[in-house]
Amino acid sequence: MSSKTALSLVVAINPQASFGKNQGAGQLVVDALAAAGHDVVGIQERNYADLRTKTRAALRKDSVLVVVGGDGMAHLGVDLATQAGVPLGIIPAGTGNDLARHLGIPLGSIPAATEHFLGALRKKAQRIDVAISRGPDGVETPYVCVLSAGFDAIVNERANSIRFPKGRHRYTVALLIELWKLKPLSYEVTIDGKDFSGNYLLVAVANSQSFGGGMKVTPEASLEDGLVDVLLLKPLGRLEFLRIYPRVFKGTHVTDPRVIIQRGARVRVDARGVIAYADGERMSSLPVEVRVAPRSLPVFA
Repeated sequence: MSSKTALSLVVAINPQASFGKNQGAGQLVVDALAAAGHDVVGIQERNYADLRTKTRAALRKDSVLVVVGGDGMAHLGVDLATQAGVPLGIIPAGTGNDLARHLGIPLGSIPAATEHFLGALRKKAQRIDVAISRGPDGVETPYVCVLSAGFDAIVNERANSIRFPKGRHRYTVALLIELWKLKPLSYEVTIDGKDFSGNYLLVAVANSQSFGGGMKVTPEASLEDGLVDVLLLKPLGRLEFLRIYPRVFKGTHVTDPRVIIQRGARVRVDARGVIAYADGERMSSLPVEVRVAPRSLPVFA
């Protein structure tokens, strides 16, 4: 590859991708990109804070940021790429990989995903919407997949408080605990100024189609329409909830009359005692206000 086509690639690597199963993925990606003739800087740290700091310092105006990991790394990448004004590339190596799934990036094979990215570099970057959440402190945080503010967010919060078991089993234990305590909460919801307040079990503000590793919570959501899809699930009993929950993986839950989906460019959600999560990452307590920055992020995918 000639120097004219070589690009400056900053590769941020999550050492805990897929709970350690893909710890060697980062070096494979760095080596493959360098072999293709690009100027590559690989960054791997023990924690997100150090990784964020060093990656931000490495980015230049002509850089392309590449993240290796799951949706947590994609979330970090969107934040850093948005701040630096650079394009983003994604090599999925986590457990969820929902953004990569929506973008059509190969899953389950680091070499295939890397080759796909190299092919995308030879084309014009596509531009996707970024959702921006603002919490009670006024801090704005971008995300690209789904902001959860209902039962799933409560389960996440519970899982993060459990010390044993570790890994994905924590989420299973937290799910069982919160399922036993299942009850709807009173929400204040406004979508483009219209009131949708009520009692709900699930509240999600989705920029893309899925979360949680392929759960198609909003199967018709688009990354290019300048809107978020808001899902509201009306109260259900435990057995009814368990019947409808598996349908989310295929997106067929939307035919249930107790599922409401509305689209909008600006959304506000409030409920007492709920912590919002976006792309699987802890955000802030409610209320949150979400707006869309249409096609603001260039992505090589």
